[in-house]
Amino acid sequence: MSAWTLRIARAAAVATALCAASTARAQAPAQPPARDYLVLVASESVDRVALVRFGPAGARVEREKYVGWSQMEVAGPHGVAIAPNATEYFVTIAHGTPFGKLVKYDAATDAQLGSVMLGNFPATAQVSPDGALVFVVNFNLHGDMETSDVSVVAAKAMVEIARIRTCTMPHGSRLSTDGTKHYSACMMDETLAEIDASTLSVSRHFFLTKGKEMGMMGAPAERGAGEHAAHGGAATDMSGHGMEPPKPGDIACSPTWAQPSRDGSRVWVACNKSSDLVEIDTKSWTLVRRLPAGPGVYNLATTHSGARLIATNKRDASVSVFDAVSGKELARIPTTRKVVHGIAVSDDDRYAFISVEGVGSEPGTVDVIDLATLKKVASVDVGQQAGGIDFLRSEPVRQSP
Repeated sequence: MSAWTLRIARAAAVATALCAASTARAQAPAQPPARDYLVLVASESVDRVALVRFGPAGARVEREKYVGWSQMEVAGPHGVAIAPNATEYFVTIAHGTPFGKLVKYDAATDAQLGSVMLGNFPATAQVSPDGALVFVVNFNLHGDMETSDVSVVAAKAMVEIARIRTCTMPHGSRLSTDGTKHYSACMMDETLAEIDASTLSVSRHFFLTKGKEMGMMGAPAERGAGEHAAHGGAATDMSGHGMEPPKPGDIACSPTWAQPSRDGSRVWVACNKSSDLVEIDTKSWTLVRRLPAGPGVYNLATTHSGARLIATNKRDASVSVFDAVSGKELARIPTTRKVVHGIAVSDDDRYAFISVEGVGSEPGTVDVIDLATLKKVASVDVGQQAGGIDFLRSEPVRQSP
């Protein structure tokens, strides 16, 4: 055997061994958690926020907080945002007279600490990294199809310090890791909006429709209800936001979530209607690529390491995990029930907690996905229409009462 042939044979043997080892790791059973993990999840149809504990004994609801104001009327808690020091949490109340509000609670006792009225249908919320501000999109789900805004609230005083006009039906939004930029998806304008957190103004926007992608400076042009009706397409058809697929020939994005990368160099946008992800370079403000995603991709999250991108697929009852660098879909994991909603990642990147709304009289669900084995390892029922979810903390294992 020649030296060259011998080297080829050895390389093949090594590759085979590595492949076998990789397969063995992938098929290895999930190791039980060594700590307890706590998340908060809001159930919009029953006005409750549940504290879910997951540990070696599985997942359970530890307690629930009623956040409504009348058993005869649904208040609609939509978003949950936990302060960086985990001592307080904030809940957006979507319904109201005449508007919705943001309410602050003590994370240890669930005592209400303050509230402030915001705009029409406050939805996604996030606290700035320094804990000083809360950014809330006013989704305006039931109002006129016109330009809405993002509210900025001083967290300590619970005072709205700015209301920034952005676009029609601003939806899933996230701050950059350093807190300098805020990104929100403009569901009915096919647009991503970027807010400069230092000036509290829209600095740039990006048009997302396939084949027409373009980054632009400043805020999107405002359009009233009449202009949206005349425009058609994404402006009047909300099927992509729900469970129905788009009509034949409809290439609209219908964006539902914006997620910046951990290093701030990229931002991904979930195109719920076209079922793909738009990846944008934040420095050049240009399209990097479009990534195929699951049917009705809805919410996004990244691991703290920045290595993984996680997506819920609303029309597919599944969760996708992507390699953030290559864009490859590593796994698509079925959920317990249909209408998949939000994502919260544990502080050690070990688990992803997924809120699932359910259908009709079904309860909501929190599914737990092991990000090492890419398998669902636990599930627990919560109130109907589970939506907003955030990770509270991990701690040493507590024994069941």
